[in-house]
Amino acid sequence: MLKYHVVIPAAGQGKRMNAGKNKQFLLIDQVPLLIHTLRVFEEDLLCSGIVLAVNEMEIEEIETLVKEYRITKVKNIVKGGKERQQSVNEGLKAIHGNPVVLIHDGARPFIRREIIRELVQTTDANGAAVAGVPVKDTIKQVQGQEIVATVDRSSLWSIQTPQAFHLEEISYAHQMAEKQGFLGTDDASLMEKLNRPVAIVQGDYENIKITTPEDLLFAEAIIKKRKGEVD
Repeated sequence: MLKYHVVIPAAGQGKRMNAGKNKQFLLIDQVPLLIHTLRVFEEDLLCSGIVLAVNEMEIEEIETLVKEYRITKVKNIVKGGKERQQSVNEGLKAIHGNPVVLIHDGARPFIRREIIRELVQTTDANGAAVAGVPVKDTIKQVQGQEIVATVDRSSLWSIQTPQAFHLEEISYAHQMAEKQGFLGTDDASLMEKLNRPVAIVQGDYENIKITTPEDLLFAEAIIKKRKGEVD
């Protein structure tokens, strides 16, 4: 199977967490959130290297964490931008030669290796692929405080990361977005703007993004479940 690089943007300050610091440094099961995420790729034999895009003021602290936890696959730590999209673009510039690149949120520590591998395979065959899960809740369209429609959820998916691309394609998509002043909601949206096909791979409902304080409780529960401490 093809090997891949992964770009992990981790420059955001996570204001919704109300932690007073970058959420990447918050401890889950006594280990920093970012390290949980990095270990997934560190332990995957198909991962050729990791590029981190971080806040310039936190580069030294993250370098220390990477050394302390022996994350050997971090090849570059680059200065992130004001927006996530800018951080990803800077990370992409640090990769050379590997045809498949994954882009993954630093705050998603529970991605499973089998999903990563399916993303790589699908991208090799189709050009681009993202992880996602079907929407389970009823979705309403609202204007102001009034419901105006119930949306058919049969074709709706909640999109996650990793998102996987051919390096040249996603790099070009970022260059065009920057040139046009387009800010997408995710990297796949940059490909969609160029009318490039993006496939969907069934993800995992445990692949949560740690965003609010409540998510830390869910994260601890997932870790306990995976350790076999609870059913």
